[in-house]
Formats: sequence, C-alpha cells, structure tokens
Amino acid sequence: MCQKEVMEKSFGIMYRKSCASSAACLIASAGYQSFCSPGKVNSVCISCCNTPLCNGPRPKKRGNSGVVLRAHVITTVLLPKLALLFLYC
Repeated sequence: MCQKEVMEKSFGIMYRKSCASSAACLIASAGYQSFCSPGKVNSVCISCCNTPLCNGPRPKKRGNSGVVLRAHVITTVLLPKLALLFLYC
C-alpha cells in the first residue's frame, strides 16, 4: 500500500510518502488517529491507499506557506544585521 504522513509543524507542513504492507499502514493510521487534527501544530495524520499514485501531489490549498513566511521573516531580520556587519568591517 501507499502510506502518506502529514505532519503540521510550527514552520510549515511536512509530508512523508512511503510504501508499507496493508497491515502496517492500517495499524499506523489507527495508532495516530488521536494525533490527527488537521490545521493544528504538531498534528500527525497517516493515510493508506492502494491505487496508482494515490498518495500523489500535495494539496495546493496550504502547501508550505508557513515555511515561506518564516523564511521571509528570517531574511527581514538577518539582512539589516548583515548590512551593519559589513558597514563596520
């Protein structure tokens, strides 16, 4: 089977896609049911499917916008500091 794990972190969404036996995937999916709260940080959802490319592309809805936003914030904070560093060197 195809197994897809979706982990929501403070910096964005992480995806892990893999192959697993039917039993292993279904056990993992059931075991993480209580941790699956889409849209909440630290949520972990595992799903199983068995058709070609069924764990296909990520949803376009939210993607890794959190990663892009955080990168923008880091750039905004670091660039002025780097500029000051070069001014004084």
